[in-house]
Amino acid sequence: MPPVIKASELPTHDSTRDGRKRIDLVTEEMFGFDELRADYIRYQPGDTAAAHYHVGARHIWFVAEGTGIFHLNDDSYEIATGDVCTAGDGEVHWFEATGDEPFGFYELWVPAPVDTVWVVPDDI
Repeated sequence: MPPVIKASELPTHDSTRDGRKRIDLVTEEMFGFDELRADYIRYQPGDTAAAHYHVGARHIWFVAEGTGIFHLNDDSYEIATGDVCTAGDGEVHWFEATGDEPFGFYELWVPAPVDTVWVVPDDI
């Protein structure tokens, strides 16, 4: 494992559902441990993630840019740059980008999740 991974070498993933992009920052494959997983998610205006939950992990988000709505179980919260959100093991959640600019956040799982379960299996 190198002590520095250049931004151009970080694994990236494009959503099959909309304009979202994920950049992996910490994975077991990259660093050899599963006590933490982290990535950066960037939504384009109007993007909405599918409702889902994670098994075996607490989830924490640090909003880095833009505005959105954080849905957690049956509640919804307006969020913006600088806000922090959290969800426990098995709590259903998803985000919506609400502004005219991109919406992005750092996302951490402690420990890395065992599985991700989509509420509507084909809605990913």
